[in-house]
Amino acid sequence: MHATGTDEDYVKAAIEAGFEEIGFSDHSPWPFSAGYVSSMRMGAEELEDYTLSVMELREKYKDKIRIRLGLECEYFDGYIPWLCAACEKYGIEYLLLGNHFTPDEEHGIYNGRIKTPKQLEAYKNHVLRALDSGLFLYLAHPDIFMRTYGEFDFDCAEASREIIKKAIETDTPLEYNLLGFAHCVNDGMKEGYPNSGFWRIAGSMGAKAVIGLDAHEPDAYIKKKELFEKAKLTLKDYGVTPVYPFEKN
Repeated sequence: MHATGTDEDYVKAAIEAGFEEIGFSDHSPWPFSAGYVSSMRMGAEELEDYTLSVMELREKYKDKIRIRLGLECEYFDGYIPWLCAACEKYGIEYLLLGNHFTPDEEHGIYNGRIKTPKQLEAYKNHVLRALDSGLFLYLAHPDIFMRTYGEFDFDCAEASREIIKKAIETDTPLEYNLLGFAHCVNDGMKEGYPNSGFWRIAGSMGAKAVIGLDAHEPDAYIKKKELFEKAKLTLKDYGVTPVYPFEKN
C-alpha cells in the first residue's frame, strides 16, 4: 500500500548493492476502530504473514546478508499494550519511532502537514512522551514537521531543542532520512527534511544520528548509495557522527 516490490526484491537489491545487513521496518498495523482503514500500512491481520516472510528470507539468505525484523510505528497510547503483545508473539526485534500522526491516525493530523506553532507543540509533546517509553531503537525523520512548516523559526528551534535533549537523555539516535534528502538533492527542493536548522542544533548538542535509507522501492539500495556518502559528509559539517543503532542491543 505504501511501497512497491516484494520482500525478496528488497533483499536481492541490498545484496546486489553490497549491503551486509538489511532491516525490515514496515509501517506497523494497529487494531483500529471498526470501519477505519489506513492507506499507509498493512492490516493487523497481515502482521503474521509479514513476519513469516521476513523470517523465511532470513533463513534463505543467511549466508549472504543479515536480515532484521522490525516495525516503524507511532506512539498511539491506547494501542501500545497491543503492540507490545504483538512484538512478543511474532518475535519483532526492534521498533522505530515514526510519529506520523498526532495524537492518532483516526482523528489526528499528519505530522508532515504541520503549519502552525500549536500543531508543532502537539507533535513535540507527543514525541517526548514516546521517547520516554524506551520502546524505540531510534527516532525516524524527527524533523518531519519541516515538510510543510515553512521557515525554520524560533518555535521550530525550541521544539527541536526539546526533542534533541530528550533523545540524548534516553540514548535514542535521531534518523537523518535519506528519502527526504533525496527529494532535496534530486528534485531541487529548497529544503524540507532533513532540515539544516534542526541538524545544526543536533550537532551543537552532541546528539547521535542514524542514516536511514527509508526504502520504498527495491532499487533504492542502489540509487541511494552515493547519497549515503553525501549524507555522511553533510552530518560531519553539522558536527554529527553517525552510529550503528544495534550496537546498544
